[in-house]
Formats: sequence, structure tokens, C-alpha cells
Amino acid sequence: MNSILGYLKKPLILGICAVVLGFGLGLLWGWGIQPVQWSDTLPTLLRSDYQVDYLRMTIDSYGLNGNQVLAERRWADLGASAQSALEVIQSYPDGQDTTLILQFKEMVLGISASATPVLTPETGNKKGGSSIGRIALIGLAVLAILVVVYALFRFLKPNLSRRMETPIQPVENFSRETEMTDYSVMGDRSPIAQFVATYISGDDLFDDSFSIDSASGEFLGECGVGISETIGVGDPKKVSAFEVWMFDKNDIQTVTKVLMSAHAFNDPTTFQRLQAKGEPILVEKGQKVTLETATLQMIATIADSDYGQSALPTESFFTRVTLELAIWQKSLPIG
Repeated sequence: MNSILGYLKKPLILGICAVVLGFGLGLLWGWGIQPVQWSDTLPTLLRSDYQVDYLRMTIDSYGLNGNQVLAERRWADLGASAQSALEVIQSYPDGQDTTLILQFKEMVLGISASATPVLTPETGNKKGGSSIGRIALIGLAVLAILVVVYALFRFLKPNLSRRMETPIQPVENFSRETEMTDYSVMGDRSPIAQFVATYISGDDLFDDSFSIDSASGEFLGECGVGISETIGVGDPKKVSAFEVWMFDKNDIQTVTKVLMSAHAFNDPTTFQRLQAKGEPILVEKGQKVTLETATLQMIATIADSDYGQSALPTESFFTRVTLELAIWQKSLPIG
């Protein structure tokens, strides 16, 4: 769960999830809850078998009322499909009066534009109104999509720009060059997992997390480190404290400790505020911080750290911090 929430904190992931969720809800509403219902449409849009049924009813109506004008209009509404529908009816009367079918055919063959729809005021208004409505709906849909895309672009652009400017390569170099502690040489049992997380000034979205797995591949939990507090204003952020945390799936809890700069640690207001997040720890090179849950133990070693220089108070923010995270299962004794 913590991993999912961590991903959702990233603007890009959040934006993609919002688009997918919106698209899915739109399909659910448009297809399931309130689907489109057609009414008063022209027979030319009907399926071929329904066009045949429509023409059968037109012939029956003509036989009952003898209204030639109405019959001609209904014939014209079928457009180019009228002739083929009539041929089907002649070939398969299906109980319909063959004499009436011939009379109807003789009547409609006299129409000069038998294969072309004749737009009476009634049908013309229906078609025109339908077209205008469709165009308006399409225009509104395109406008809504453009607004959403523009809003997402405006929201994501600053974060993406900052992320692209993040010094990824130096971070990888520092992490790769950091020599991990060999606990077996020290007489201790080797950890089940070891990770290195490095923060470098400019990585304003710094939030490293790692999966903790047993030797057999079983998922045991997660751990990581992220930004907890900043000082001052402007870019890049001036980070004055980090949160190092560990989640134990068997304990269903997350333990957190706060690694603070000397200025933040000695400032009563900042110290008290950050104390609510976890036990405050002063960052010192070589310092080891222990986090424990029901079945896991983690030792976070501050492998390296460096303070920045500016108009802000001395030793108030970091330009670089490297942490080594080593995890053991508590089911076996350590050391």
C-alpha cells in the first residue's frame, strides 16, 4: 500500500491514472448507465433487413389509405436502398399481397429521382438538426480534451523539467562508488538485503524506495528515504532533513526516523515539528541509525554527507547525502 501511495505522489503517474480513470468512467457512463438512444432517424441509417421491413409497412400503408404523396416520401427516404429492398419484397412476398406490391412498384417507378432521397421540410429539418447537434457535441468534446491536455501539460511541465535537470549520472556514480559494509568480516550475519541511496542538490523529487525480499524471493516489506524538510525559498530546494523508513508486511506498520541537519536539529521549533514524524537524528558521517519492526531490523549508515553554503544559516541544508541501508530478518540472531 505504501508503495502505491508513493507512486501516486509522482505528478506524472497521478496524471496518467487520472486520464485512465476518467476515460474508464466515461465509457461506463456512455455505454452502461446512460447509453445513446436513437429516435426519429431516417430509414437510410437502418440495417438492410429493417429497411425491407420499413418498405413492407410503407406498402401496407399505401394499400390502406392510398396516400400517394406519403408513400412517395417514404420511398424517397430509403434513398439508394429503396430499389434493392423492393426487389427483396418481390422475390419473397412473405404473405404480403403481390398485387399491392406491383401497384406500389408501378407508382414509385414513375418517380424521376426514385433512388435519391427527397427532403421535405419535415425530413430536412430532422437531418439538419441532427447534423448540427452532432457537430456541436463533437466540438464540445474536442474542446474539453484540449482543456484537459493543456491543464495536464501546465501541471506536469515544471515537475518534468526539474526531473530532467536532476543530476542522475552523479547520483549513480556516488551510489556505485560507495563501498557497502561487509558485516561478515565484522563477525555479524550478512543482511538479506543492502541498498545505497544518494541525494544530490537539485533532485527536488528525491524519494528512493526498495523492496525487501527473502532469500527465497518472498516479499517481506519495503524501505527507503525521502525529503522531509526544506529551508529557504527558490530552486533547487534546500533540503534540511530526510525521512528514512521501513515497512514490515508482517507487522503492518511503517517505522520512520528523521535525519536532520545541525541547524534543524538545534532549532527548537524545527526539532519539535519534525519529531512528530519520527525520532530525530543528527546527520553525522559514519552514524548508524537502527529501525526495528516485528520481524525486520534495518541499520541505516550515513556513508557521506556535505553541507551547502549560502546566505542561509551555517550547516542548515545538504548538497549531498549518501545512505547505506542493510536489512536483517529478526527470526535469526544477529551477530
